Amino acid sequence: MSNLQAGTAAPCKVSDGTGRVAQLLQPGSRDLGGFSVRRVLPQRGARSVGPWVFFDHMGPAGFAPGQGIDVRPHPHINLATVTYLFEGEILHRDSLGSVQPIRPGDLNLMVAGRGIVHSERSPDTLRAAGHRLHGLQLWHALPEADEETDPEFLHYAADDLPHTMVGDVPVRVMMGAAYGLRSPVKIFAETLYVEANLPAGAQLPLPDAAERAVYVASGVVEIDGTEVPEHAMVIVCPGDATVVATADARVAIVGGAPLGERFIEWNFVSSSRARIEQAKADWQAERFPTVPGDEDERIPLPDKP
Repeated sequence: MSNLQAGTAAPCKVSDGTGRVAQLLQPGSRDLGGFSVRRVLPQRGARSVGPWVFFDHMGPAGFAPGQGIDVRPHPHINLATVTYLFEGEILHRDSLGSVQPIRPGDLNLMVAGRGIVHSERSPDTLRAAGHRLHGLQLWHALPEADEETDPEFLHYAADDLPHTMVGDVPVRVMMGAAYGLRSPVKIFAETLYVEANLPAGAQLPLPDAAERAVYVASGVVEIDGTEVPEHAMVIVCPGDATVVATADARVAIVGGAPLGERFIEWNFVSSSRARIEQAKADWQAERFPTVPGDEDERIPLPDKP
């Protein structure tokens, strides 16, 4: 991967015998504050799906007493992050003064806009006792008109997120609209994020979108004759398509309208190369705001992106 990469989706072309499946993506491994995560987006040939430019699967990971995650303060611009946990807890702090425990079932949206700094750590109580952590973190790009919006942090409790049964499949609409439901989570463009838990043998029709993908957090599914193993993502072209669980499975369905070319370097995403260079210089010169209560540490700008 070069120092700066344009974030654009792979063209949605299907081959004979593959139904609506366009591409199967396997994750790579990345270190995040002392433990490994699976990173599915971005990767070569698939920089984004709709507005989504980054997709990490954290854990499941176990921590012995006294251990935990320590993602020190670091900056973001021109994007929004979404954090959702299946298990465990993360303490979020940011330069707006937000202090928010992230717990299973809740959704946390951090809008970086013109610039924000945050840290993510294991809470002291869990760190002392030992704990497990499992969840997803996604980034979506902001439309050009909103890239320099004021930063904000929004917390949505589990009870705020609409859910329903589609046949015998429980689904939650995390962002956007699907299955006759609309999420209250703030969006800036057409955005789709749905969680579904499929019992073995269950079927779920996919909501349509200009671009969409299915990530298998656990289990195995099949889409139009293509088997999608655990921890893989499949890009599914628009049109009728159905997910079939060949084993109990938990999936995330993501997508929406593409926003055009985006450049990604380190924690920065922007439609402008120059804006990323400015953000790098600002971080090195300590011109970003600090995180109250977590001012003593920061992640330095990497020598190599």
